This record gives sequence, structure tokens and C-alpha cells, in this order.
Amino acid sequence: MPGEAVTLQLGHYSGCVGAHWWGLQAAALRSAPERAELRASALLRFGRGPGGTESPTPRLVALELKGGVGSLRADGAGAEPAVSWDGAVADYRERGSDTGSCRGDAAGDGKGNPGAAGPGSQDVPSVRLWSDFLSVPLHPKSLYVIRQYLHDGDCGCLEAFGQGESLLQDPACVEELEDRLHFYVEECDYLQGFQVLCDLHNGFSGVGAKVTELLHDEYSRKGILTWGLTPALSAVAEPQNSFYRLMNTALGIAHLSRHSSLFCPLSLSGSLGIKPQPPVTFPYIKYDASQNYHSSAILAAALDTLTVPYRLCSSQASMMHFADSLTFSGRKVVAALAALPLPALAGSSLPDVLSAHQQDVPWKLLSSCNEQKGSCCFAQSVVLRGICQEKSSSSCQGQPKSPLHSCESPEQMLQQFLHTQFPGAFSTSHVLQQPCATRPPFPQFFSPLLTRQGFLLDKAQGFSSAGVESIPVLAALQSSPGLHSLLSGLCQELQEPKVRRWSSFFTAGLEQDDFQEALEELRTLAQCYESGFGADGSEDEADSD
Repeated sequence: MPGEAVTLQLGHYSGCVGAHWWGLQAAALRSAPERAELRASALLRFGRGPGGTESPTPRLVALELKGGVGSLRADGAGAEPAVSWDGAVADYRERGSDTGSCRGDAAGDGKGNPGAAGPGSQDVPSVRLWSDFLSVPLHPKSLYVIRQYLHDGDCGCLEAFGQGESLLQDPACVEELEDRLHFYVEECDYLQGFQVLCDLHNGFSGVGAKVTELLHDEYSRKGILTWGLTPALSAVAEPQNSFYRLMNTALGIAHLSRHSSLFCPLSLSGSLGIKPQPPVTFPYIKYDASQNYHSSAILAAALDTLTVPYRLCSSQASMMHFADSLTFSGRKVVAALAALPLPALAGSSLPDVLSAHQQDVPWKLLSSCNEQKGSCCFAQSVVLRGICQEKSSSSCQGQPKSPLHSCESPEQMLQQFLHTQFPGAFSTSHVLQQPCATRPPFPQFFSPLLTRQGFLLDKAQGFSSAGVESIPVLAALQSSPGLHSLLSGLCQELQEPKVRRWSSFFTAGLEQDDFQEALEELRTLAQCYESGFGADGSEDEADSD
């Protein structure tokens, strides 16, 4: 049985995605634990609280800047213990002196429940930091505040790749990080690897480069799955900041993919390059792309589904095996896609839902790369969750049943569907009954055309008092030709004349030779995604994994 994973969150936007992700883990634990399909212990550690109740905390190391953690305490000082462990565990949510509320009422219901202001509520004015909607306790070993830089301000920010790299060249910082990692690693029965959530657009891309290098050197036989995260909208439009963002992104992708088993850029931004593109839209979600609270929730729901294969109770596949099935022929970078929610009428069976999407898979790209015309990918991992798995059809009488209705199992149905949509691709697939939980603090930004379980209604109805509690999701990681345009496009935008204009980027310690080497790596990676590259052997190689 695959073992535990340690998660690292590097940067503020990664903290936003992480806060929602940990909320989803807690919600999954609360809903029908006796029928759990996912191993909570893959991501969470458990201890005994007051009265002997079992209490989970994330197996997490989070790096954040000064001012970016709000009410969270870096050392747990003054925080009230939430769980009784062998070592002290603190609940980092700051309590009010009189009411016991952990948030201001504007961000919740006055009882410390963030985001529960009411169904359909989209504006949560006091949600500025990820700590404002973190709904789980953290261990004192989790949070490490980097005090040399400020989270917000006109100066003193971590804005360049070289600054981030320099931080992890400080022996005191490395020692602190290693101490926290060893704490979690040593208590694992069988460590299968690391999940790294890393901001790509700022200096944390340099922090991530050094962190993944450290993990690669010290835990060479373990999986390292890295998610490069970028907000849906850029906060600033000044030329220098835009160029810094581009440089950080390109260097981050090159270095993070070098030291990771698999790397996936994850963003609702339409482009990672200089020229802005409209953010990704979803037919049944109305979100505010300027709010990290909103965009990070969507990415967290996708991440919760994409990481299913190495967290399943029924699967023997480890993180390393998962990565190997997608990254053959040198394709270390993959793209994420998701249908949130998967459009399905209430009461539909799995073959009915899949048959309704035979012409066009309804997912959206979450990796800021161009969609390919026609269905084409080298390899993919697909997860479908939250749809009734019955074989019986509820379609209109007289309609011939599709080949999907003759499949024996839900997994066969999904495989048949993928084989039709992506002929020749190496596809692995998983089907879960359990949907993705979307109760607060997950934002209630859903269409009134959805039921409380996230299924489609014939006509819009007002929200119930509970809003949308869960949604069915279809998500995939793909190694596809579309990544060629993303990687080669970044190289094209960083040609020598443009780089010379922003020499200030290199004053933080990055050498020009190192930058050129990283660009060369990106060009080499891009070539791996040209349609003809490795096409003859890729499928055979995949089958041998």
C-alpha cells in the first residue's frame, strides 16, 4: 500500500490553494468516513484530542513572508492547543478575547465560520490572506515565516528568482527547513514522496528551485510532484513587474521540472507570458478572478481530484509510479484540465453522462497553454468523481444505447470513453463515487442552475440555505502537444535584447549564464512536445511501466 506524502507550500498564493485544499480534506473526513475511498492518512497525520477523539492535522511545511500569515503564529505561542499529541500541536486560528471567534463577522457568520455569510455570497471583504479561510489546525512545525521580506508593500518584497535562491543558501534557513521536513518524514511508516505547491510568479520560484533540489538530493528514491501556481490576474501592470513575473515563471518551470518527478503549471490565468489573456471561465461558476480566495478554491478542487490516483484505498500505485506513467520521453511537464462541475442532470447514470459528452469533453485547461485542435495527447491520467455508477440508462426510449452501456464496470466505461476521445494515447483512469465537497469556507459562487449536489436543474431555482454542498468533477493531467507553445513561447519572449533592458533582475545574485542554461532547458523540454517527437515508441514505453 502506498504510504504518506509530505506537502510543502511555498508562497502566498500557494497558501491560498493549500488552505482550501486542507478544508476539502477535512470535509471529506466528515462525510461518510465508513465509505471513504481515499486514504486520509496519505496527507494528514492523526492524534488523540480531549476525550480521546481522533484529530487530524496536515503533514505540511508552509513558507510565508512577514505579514502574510495574519493571525497564524509561527511558533504557536499563545495559541490554544487543539489536539493532545506526544509533541504539542497548536490551533493557529486566533481567538477573540470575548467571543472565541476566529474571524471577523464580515468573513463569516459571527461564530468563527469563514465564508459562511450566506449562500451565493461572493464578496468577502475581510478575506485578504489565506489564514482568513484556513479551517483546520496546523502543527507548530508547519509554518515558517521568512522575516527578511514583506508579503505586501512598495519595497522589501521577494520579487526576483535570485532573491529566493539566496534565501535557501543561508545555512540557518536550510537547517530550519530540514528540521521541519525530518520531523514529518521520520514519523511516516512509508514515505512515498513530496507534494510541492510553489508560487511561480515571484521570488518563491527561486525558493522552490532550491527546495526541490534539496528534496531530490536527499530523497532521490521518492516522488516529487510540483505544482507551479499563478493567480488568475496579475496584481500590477508596470513593465518591470510584468517582466520580473515572466522571468520568474520561466526560471521556475526550468528548475522545478529539473528536480521534480513531474511538474504542472496550475493557473486560471489565460497566459503565463507578458501579454495578458482573459482568465478561464466555467459555465456554472461565477467567480471573481481578482480574488485569490475564489480562484484558489477552483484550483484546490481540481488538485484534490488530480491527486486521487496515489491516495486511493484500492490502489497500489505510488507517487513515483503515477509520475512515470505521464512523463516518459522526457516530458516532465504536464497540463491540468477540469470540468467543475461536470455537467450532469440529477439522477443520470455514468454511461448517460459520458454519452452526452461524446462530441466534446467539457473540461477547461488550467495550465495557461493553448488548446489543441482535435483530441491529441501522449499520455493522461483521468479521474471522474461524484456520478451515479449504475449501468441502466435513463435516456429517452427509442434511443439506441451507446457502447458505454455494455461495459461491465465504471472504470471500463471511462476507459472506453477516453479511448474514443483520445485514440492512441496512454490513458489511466479512476472513478470515485465520492464527489468534491464544497461547503464553506469553499466560496458559494455557483450557478442557481445547480442542485445542492452540483447537478443540473431544468430551470434556475433559488439557493437553499445550505448552498451547493458538493459537485461532480472530471479532471485530467495530460502530456500533450499544447505544452510546446507554452514552453517555446516563454523562450521567445525572453530573447537577449529584452533581457538586457531589465538587468536589475540579475542584481539579486542570478548569473546570466545560469539564466541562459535555464532557457536552453526550456527549449529542450518544448521539443519533447512536438507532435512527431517520440511518437513511435511512446505508447510501447508507457505500456511497459
